[in-house]
Amino acid sequence: MKLSLLPLDLARWDEGRHDALLLPIFSDERPLRGAAGLADWRLCGRLTRLLKQGRLRGERGETLMMPPGRRLGFTRLMLFGVGASAGYGDAEVRKDVRWMRDVALAAGVSDFALEAPGRATGLIGARRALEIVLDETDAGDGAVLLIDNPFGQKDMAELIRLQGRRD
Repeated sequence: MKLSLLPLDLARWDEGRHDALLLPIFSDERPLRGAAGLADWRLCGRLTRLLKQGRLRGERGETLMMPPGRRLGFTRLMLFGVGASAGYGDAEVRKDVRWMRDVALAAGVSDFALEAPGRATGLIGARRALEIVLDETDAGDGAVLLIDNPFGQKDMAELIRLQGRRD
């Protein structure tokens, strides 16, 4: 697996073409935040409309794959319901990252970008999110882009550097 960091910045998302954008959606978090909020903005509120229509609720285990059109630099948009944010912690992040990865691989995704569940609202720290993503993805997964804000990326880059020295 090749792990890279992708800023929480639409201009940077436009610089490359990637297979899929994986977005966790909480059932009790409105408006959407983080990568999901940016994607919704770029899609002119399409995700918000799906939520208002009840076609997407963010309930645990819910999945929705849709084409993002030409407005995002991804071929597919995959939404994953992760349930309520109350009590959400390491164990749930670990389980959900593995599940999101497994669903993406089963759909034939060759490379994907994701924001770790709970990062947009600070339910999990940046370094811990990176550790979980590293644990729950495999060497054969292809390219994985981890989306985070600039402060989180700074912490993550330091950990990646340290890990590179150990390898």
